[in-house]
Amino acid sequence: MCRSSCNNYSTLSISIFFLLLLCVDNSLEVVAYGDPTLGFIPVPLTQANLKLQKPYDIPLDQRYSYEHGIHWLWVYADDKPHEPTSHTQPRTEIRISGLDYNSGVWQFEGYGFVPNGTSGATIAQIHGAAHGATTLILRIYNNGEMRYYSRDLVAENLYDKWFRLNIIHDVDGGTVSVFIDGKKKFHTKDKGPGDLYFKCGVYAAPANISYYMESRWRDIKIYRL
Repeated sequence: MCRSSCNNYSTLSISIFFLLLLCVDNSLEVVAYGDPTLGFIPVPLTQANLKLQKPYDIPLDQRYSYEHGIHWLWVYADDKPHEPTSHTQPRTEIRISGLDYNSGVWQFEGYGFVPNGTSGATIAQIHGAAHGATTLILRIYNNGEMRYYSRDLVAENLYDKWFRLNIIHDVDGGTVSVFIDGKKKFHTKDKGPGDLYFKCGVYAAPANISYYMESRWRDIKIYRL
């Protein structure tokens, strides 16, 4: 009688153990492949928060258009910078204005599209840092590779398709994480607090590869914890 009861108890314990393991595995999968905005609070964002930066000597409509909820941004490698006094590379970018931050946990979300041929262009960034001008730069290179600056590979095969980009900046923790289509693809230390803000669009690299650069963006959102 005891042996039968003990065997039943052992079988039940093993079943519960494997069930718990399954639950843990599923939980980890949700963390790794779930919605990175879970637990975050949406920050109100209007067109007034989307400040356009473009070559200073060219009308905006020659480098930017907004149709059917999609921001189209393009620039040429020999364009002027966004201000006459600037010595930076040419850009057509959306600067998230009025939501600068220097502490806490903040998140950028947007759906991006980069056509084949755009190479060497920054398509998203966190501007500002304690050390340097930027905390994060995401560039697109040949074959649709996304890289952290020109170094670490973040994602591949991003040409000619919409992808969801989420960037989480934990200023207090000193880290930045990048998600593509809900999957965490990159994690690194940041460069210290500063006057921080998000940007997206196209910004030529110092040694740019392609002459014409373009990206498209829709459903841009900002979140915070």
